[in-house]
Amino acid sequence: MIRAVAILSLVILLTLVLYVPSAHPPERFLEQLRAEHELAAAYWGAASALRMLDRAVRMQEATANITPIPAAKDAPSTTGVNGAVSQEMSAVNRRLFDNAYFRSVDALLLLANYRLATLLEWLPWLTVFVLAALVDGGLARLVKAKEFLQHDPEMFALYASLGIVTLCMTVIGFVLPVTLQPLLLPCVPLVVGVLAGRAVGCFHRRG
Repeated sequence: MIRAVAILSLVILLTLVLYVPSAHPPERFLEQLRAEHELAAAYWGAASALRMLDRAVRMQEATANITPIPAAKDAPSTTGVNGAVSQEMSAVNRRLFDNAYFRSVDALLLLANYRLATLLEWLPWLTVFVLAALVDGGLARLVKAKEFLQHDPEMFALYASLGIVTLCMTVIGFVLPVTLQPLLLPCVPLVVGVLAGRAVGCFHRRG
């Protein structure tokens, strides 16, 4: 069950992530980024909002090597006979990658990085809660073992599947150009922490 849910969730996630850039121009993602930056500045303050924006830009630069859009500085040399071949290859690259779709992919990644940076701003406060939920689940499992109570593999599969779906929905939410309220993002670690704790409490190791 868990494997089927994971595969289905990943297929839906990949399909939507590839579809969204084709449905929206890059300007739409940048407008959404500006709107959410204003919300973050109103909620966190200007200094914290700028720190999150700077973190997002640094993450964007760190992931630039996996972005399919070639940079101008990486263009091959165009001298001599080899230069003619290189120039033709550069033209092919521009036709393939220098278009609205891949520019939308780049803008989408920037928006997703900003939302991830916003979520990271919450993590110092949320980590304690998540760890407490996991410890509580582990203790519940130990109590069941001491009292010779049966673990519930069906409930473990249910909680694990819900956790996988929640994570995939979060990634989808990161790339959609719709406004996410500042208080919505911290709900993700809270929900995942609770589900993980419950899954640990119901975990059944086959002998």
